[in-house]
Amino acid sequence: MQYRTIGDTPVSAIGLGAMPLSIEHRPDQERAMATLHAALDAGVTLIDTADSYQWHADEVGHNELLIARALARYGGDTSRLLVATKGGRGRPGDGTWTVTATAAHLKRAAEASLKRLGTETIGLYQLHKPDPTVPWSDSVGALRDLLDAGTIRSAGISNVTTDQIREAHAILGDGLVSVQNQYSPAVRDSEPELRLSSQLGLAFLPWSPLGGISRSSLGGPSGRQVADTAFHRIAAERGVSPQQIALAWLLTRSPAVIPVPGASRPVSIQDSAKAADLKLSEEEQTQLDGAALPS
Repeated sequence: MQYRTIGDTPVSAIGLGAMPLSIEHRPDQERAMATLHAALDAGVTLIDTADSYQWHADEVGHNELLIARALARYGGDTSRLLVATKGGRGRPGDGTWTVTATAAHLKRAAEASLKRLGTETIGLYQLHKPDPTVPWSDSVGALRDLLDAGTIRSAGISNVTTDQIREAHAILGDGLVSVQNQYSPAVRDSEPELRLSSQLGLAFLPWSPLGGISRSSLGGPSGRQVADTAFHRIAAERGVSPQQIALAWLLTRSPAVIPVPGASRPVSIQDSAKAADLKLSEEEQTQLDGAALPS
């Protein structure tokens, strides 16, 4: 497994997005546990979660609790594992998402996440999404307070613009270590945010990194995936999955990139983890850079 860094913490170049283990169509607990354990066995040392990764309204923190149980039952070494969680969004149980990023809410949410994860501090706490009803400086200021209190060790921001990254960096300084935006073969709108993250020394964690290759857990049943793209052709030539090619391509975009593909089966994360050691040729990179996939 290759490694990259989030702040001063080395993590596996491929992480695990744990959301599919807790939302609609989630696997049973046994398979969810097996998926988390398979990730650890494959060398994954970054697990991405959120307090809002749940299905029903009355199970806030479902994903965080699942991860805590899986780690408690794992027989191997977890000392190098970074669990990154997020606060500021909610799910009322009807399939929709809400946004609440007041300073008071974020502080309460972080304390609750800390209890569910059962650790002394949260390794990486990310503001899930800007709240249009709250000044950005207030939301980011809550992260500053959480850092100062020792509730969180480092901070990240998600679903943000370049201006929001700059403002957060001015407030948080070295406490800000990551940006998490949607970025994939099909969705490349966050190129400016990726470039700025690289310039500022921030890790860039693409969510839904397999867009155009595999359907996102956030999507509905529509949106048939295209199976004849440069990603699929190169995968066939290499004898690997298109998902591996997509993740390997993302890693070539910048040393700051650390994809966090979702998985709900052990075989999925085992396959994704192999992308960290898959080297693309310059010709393959050029083909993939120019491949326009439907979102």
